[in-house]
Amino acid sequence: MSDVPTPQVATWRKVVAAILDFLTVFFVGGYIVGASTGNLTSSGFKLEGMSALLLFILIIAYFYVGRKILGGTLWQRILSA
Repeated sequence: MSDVPTPQVATWRKVVAAILDFLTVFFVGGYIVGASTGNLTSSGFKLEGMSALLLFILIIAYFYVGRKILGGTLWQRILSA
């Protein structure tokens, strides 16, 4: 085995990427779910019951697919985290 050091990513980049990923998927996904279920309001979206559960599942799927399948979420790639 070789002792090649792996590059370290700054913790702040990981934290900022996670926060921005969550906000992005929450607002974009919330708007899409709200528009498709008729739960848009004049100030945004209001999700209750099954539509809120759908958004929750969408957020989990975003992070799973982004990290495990695609090798990084949108903001992880942008920030090189």
